[in-house]
Amino acid sequence: MFCLAAFCGCLCAQTGKTITVRMLNGKTGKLIATSNFLVRIDHEQTVHADWVVQNEDGTGKLTLPGSAAALSIKATYDGAMYVYVNCDAATGKGNPTDRWYGVSEILTSGVVAANGCVKPKDAAKLKFVAKPGEFVFFVRKLNPLEQIEED
Repeated sequence: MFCLAAFCGCLCAQTGKTITVRMLNGKTGKLIATSNFLVRIDHEQTVHADWVVQNEDGTGKLTLPGSAAALSIKATYDGAMYVYVNCDAATGKGNPTDRWYGVSEILTSGVVAANGCVKPKDAAKLKFVAKPGEFVFFVRKLNPLEQIEED
């Protein structure tokens, strides 16, 4: 009996975690649909582009392994040639720094990432609330200078 309980506990721990992803335009707050989400977990370098399935409403359904504790997510545009800039990323010279979010916090209360793509006075107009199991983040396209650097 003890072995059966231990086995069932292992199975439950290995099941996937499902998160609804909403990617919004950092300036307008409008939902952006993309089929190319780039997901990383637990500070690993491996990118999982196949973990998100696009829903009809433009949101994404992200399925993570049961062991995932933190996630970082980006998305592409123009036929996957360019990667959106996440508005929560610290910028400086070179590539923006990735932000990591706790999977348990997303599942229990939902998370809305910071929107540094607008001035603080304008950010109040783009106030969003995430439901438990939902991750909302803001993006912008590369500016022309950033596109040249990417090419």
